[in-house]
Amino acid sequence: MTNALPPRAGRRCHNALNPLHSSLYFSPDLDREFSALGFTDQSAMRLAARSAPLGAVGAGTVAATFYNYNHELLSLHLPAVWETASPAEVLAARLRTADTTLRRLLGEDVVASPEMTEAAELALRASEACTRHARPLYSANADLPVPEEPHLAYWHAATLLREHRGDGHLAALLSAGLDPVEALASHTATGKGMAPRWALGSRGWRRVDWEAAVQRLRDRGLIGADGELTEAGTTLRADLEEHTDRLDSAPYEHLGAAGVERLTELGRGFLFTAAAAGAFPADLVGKA
Repeated sequence: MTNALPPRAGRRCHNALNPLHSSLYFSPDLDREFSALGFTDQSAMRLAARSAPLGAVGAGTVAATFYNYNHELLSLHLPAVWETASPAEVLAARLRTADTTLRRLLGEDVVASPEMTEAAELALRASEACTRHARPLYSANADLPVPEEPHLAYWHAATLLREHRGDGHLAALLSAGLDPVEALASHTATGKGMAPRWALGSRGWRRVDWEAAVQRLRDRGLIGADGELTEAGTTLRADLEEHTDRLDSAPYEHLGAAGVERLTELGRGFLFTAAAAGAFPADLVGKA
């Protein structure tokens, strides 16, 4: 029996795990935890939560590692956020947020289930094959201890796998010649990315920046006059994901086909439960 992975199996697994990690950034529990630390701005809270594994970094480091955020927005909050709370305090608050959020979205029975323990073990096993070189966000998170409780270990492993793929995706974006706003706009044009309102609001760009990026994509023949991706644009976005798949293949090959299939099944179950509990804004994804 072959253990070769089916095409895009790693991507499907990522798509099952990543949103549950990301639910943290839409959680009211994050607002409560970070407000208790002294934060008053939601952008500052979310920037601190994701960048804390890197240490008390400034706007330049985060612009480089997050890729599609406006440096002007980052400069408003970084490194000033570390005067409000240290990276260690932020990391502790982030983990408390993950605990509260997962218990609220999934319920105590799921959190304490054998399936959660199994998923955590599978995801951690996959992460054993992640690589550190040229992957700053993954590598920083990999330096953090694995939480003992299975649901937090699962969230931690999902974070490792998310940032590992994300770091590789940035290399693919650079190779494709897409700048930060072009990357956002072309992804939104697929119908699978954040709606422009969310992309602009969370990343700190203005509507004029978005429109200029769309025009550059039109000039390259990637977006048509109707705002839809052209055949060349569709091919470019597909090639981007294939390139990212190749750079992110190691953890899933390490886990093996049966393990990837099972982890995807478990992850989808958790994700559907979380989504039904209101984990994500209804208008988060879309072209308009």
